[in-house]
Amino acid sequence: MNALPPGYSEPDVERWIAEPPKAAQRTPFERDRARIVHSSALRRLGAKTQVLGLGSGDFVRTRLTHSLEVAQVGRELGKALGCSPDIVDAACLAHDLGHPPFGHNGERALDKVAKDIGGFEGNAQTLRLVTRLEPKSVDPATGRSVGLNLTRASLDAVVKYPWREPAAPLRPDGTPTRKFGVYEDDLPVFEWLREGSVGTHQSFEAQVMDVADDISYSVHDVEDSIVYRAVKLSVLRDPGQARAVVEHAREWYGGATDDDALLAALERLRTFQWWAEDYDGTRESLAALKDMTSQLIGRFAQGIFDATRAQHGDGPLTRHHASLVVPQDTLDEIMILKGIAVHFLMAPRETSPTYGKQRRVLRELVAALADRGADAMEPQFAVDYRAASGDAERLRVAVDQVASLTDTSAYNWHHKYCGQA
Repeated sequence: MNALPPGYSEPDVERWIAEPPKAAQRTPFERDRARIVHSSALRRLGAKTQVLGLGSGDFVRTRLTHSLEVAQVGRELGKALGCSPDIVDAACLAHDLGHPPFGHNGERALDKVAKDIGGFEGNAQTLRLVTRLEPKSVDPATGRSVGLNLTRASLDAVVKYPWREPAAPLRPDGTPTRKFGVYEDDLPVFEWLREGSVGTHQSFEAQVMDVADDISYSVHDVEDSIVYRAVKLSVLRDPGQARAVVEHAREWYGGATDDDALLAALERLRTFQWWAEDYDGTRESLAALKDMTSQLIGRFAQGIFDATRAQHGDGPLTRHHASLVVPQDTLDEIMILKGIAVHFLMAPRETSPTYGKQRRVLRELVAALADRGADAMEPQFAVDYRAASGDAERLRVAVDQVASLTDTSAYNWHHKYCGQA
């Protein structure tokens, strides 16, 4: 079992801190996946918002269930393409570990709070968590936590945006995307894990994780919009509604695809017999809706598999030796699904009082913890706060603490330290 999977070499299984040899029942990549499965950060995702708030329904998706769905899609696609399914599985399970309470709404709030110390980004926070904050391994030379101490290949697969904040790409209108994968004080481990890479190119396993995430949330957000917001896809027969969806897709996600291509993608999907236009909550319509999600996931994954194999041929595709190929039609169909969810679910709530309250709760809580200091924090963060060398480092610790909280604990902590929300 110590033999490396095809396509991988010794540098791929190196860890930031070398570990003593272990029994040979599992590969290093299987150990990586197990460390994530058993992490406290993964458990906390069960009480963090994905898209709909946790009180929206008994069976609403959370960050944890979303991550499990991404892992299922990613593992199967990665396995079919010849990269380690355990690396892809681990990356998919880990990809949202750094996300704070209240989903992307909370992420924006913490980015504003942290604007003078390098900002906040959920993916950069994920890298920080798996290499520093999550308690598992300690550097014996310094006594400092090194997080889960994953292998180089698994860490590289976790990095969705392999660049620093100053190098974040711009939107078509020239404004920054605020998407980046590492904070400045985590650069040493980032540079180590990126050894052997070229520029800002994702590893192959990270590309599989990234597209599995796109497939999962585009399909499942539409499913949740239908079930919990009573959206009927039949309204998209109206050309005006269809164009409004396209406009929202381009407004939120940008991209080079023109409106006509997105409308054509919608029409392609609407021609399939499994396109569930008239959901009414019955068991039959629930089954039809679930069949639609399965058909969509299978359609996207098959298109990507076929295109990638057509370019690279058979054999293992790993690390920085291949690139995933996603057909333009697939990109357009994923984009239009995202637009449906934005139009009917996400955009209408942006101005809701609850959303404003969530952002205020996180801003005020960070300020309160930064002011109160170690005594108001969990022990592991209290140690970081006492070791901080200045106000900027202390603020980062407060942000780390708040980002780790679940939705409910964020409200509870705010009530304790800030008063009534």
